Amino acid sequence: MSKIYFDHSATTPVHPDVAEEMFRYVTGIFGNPSSIHSFGREAKKAVETARNKVAESIGARTEEIVFTSGGTESDHMAIKGAVYANRKKGNHIITSAVEHHAVLDTCKALEKEGFELTVLPVDGYGMVSPQDAAKAIKDNTTLITVMHANNEVGTIQPISEIGEIARERGVLFHTDAVQSMGKIPVNVSELKADLLSVSGHKIYAPKGVGALYIRRGISWRPYNFGGGQERKHRPGTENVPGIAALGKAAELAAKDMEEESARLTILRDKLIKGIFKKIDHVQLAGHPSMRLPNNVNFIFEFIDGGSMLLNLDMKGVAASSGSACTSGSVNASHVLLAMGIPHQIAHGSLRLTLGRSNTEKDVDEFINIMPQIIERLRSKAPL
Repeated sequence: MSKIYFDHSATTPVHPDVAEEMFRYVTGIFGNPSSIHSFGREAKKAVETARNKVAESIGARTEEIVFTSGGTESDHMAIKGAVYANRKKGNHIITSAVEHHAVLDTCKALEKEGFELTVLPVDGYGMVSPQDAAKAIKDNTTLITVMHANNEVGTIQPISEIGEIARERGVLFHTDAVQSMGKIPVNVSELKADLLSVSGHKIYAPKGVGALYIRRGISWRPYNFGGGQERKHRPGTENVPGIAALGKAAELAAKDMEEESARLTILRDKLIKGIFKKIDHVQLAGHPSMRLPNNVNFIFEFIDGGSMLLNLDMKGVAASSGSACTSGSVNASHVLLAMGIPHQIAHGSLRLTLGRSNTEKDVDEFINIMPQIIERLRSKAPL
């Protein structure tokens, strides 16, 4: 039985060139970047080379990149560092109802510390209105955090417009670009971002490494302390192999993005068309055109998402019912509920996210497999 991996938004396999780059610093070049001897200098050079590659891939200055353990830590650092540094100015945070839990839960935790939180609604496509963001800004607002593209339904947010509004009003703006980097253009100047989060394992680098862009000159402060690594922004001995791998992955993502995005868009659209042709009572969640090129989120009525995943897995297909971080939850997706999709229907969601290894054959095979699974599950469903 052939296997099909349609869960690239959960994680990606490490690219062979990235693995080769990483292996150099696992075995041969093993020094501590803080050491002044030749072993340390070699490791330090690897970190700074990777920092330059990540900066170039998002249009940032090299010194504006801070390496982290991944997207979640980058989100935490961005949000907490911004609001703690500006607490004398105000205590109001604005976010959206469809953010990743790394952002939403951080904001809710800050609310318990005395910060004021406004959660912006979204429309039926999962999109935030820039006008709503503008109306929500108050004299004590210090930060707006809205993701670039949604991890579940793939909707691309009007980030540059929101960023422009924030900058005009003197409010810091953070965007989580974990899902968008490598798939669509990510440029911090064009997005008007003051802070931007990325993650390695979403762009064919290993798990456990990420980066945070912090625009030079903004008011931001660290909340962890220790050594002087990362210009005292993020203390702790650097993960040199992971950082070198992230740099290589960012370089490859920038180089291949245009061609790969066009290829994935063709496969994505064929997948959508094929399923709609063969299955009734199905809808596409997310924006029909303003969506990531590799993302498809179907909602199958009268079906439980967990049952679909198990049946697909038995057929060799790896997919997701939403964010990988909450795929074991019995609750319906907070993203779909925020979009106005009824609870009982939202349970039938299926997220398919394509990647470098996927082919037209994979799409054809899925289109043939899925109707059988849906028919079998619906025959047993009480609805």
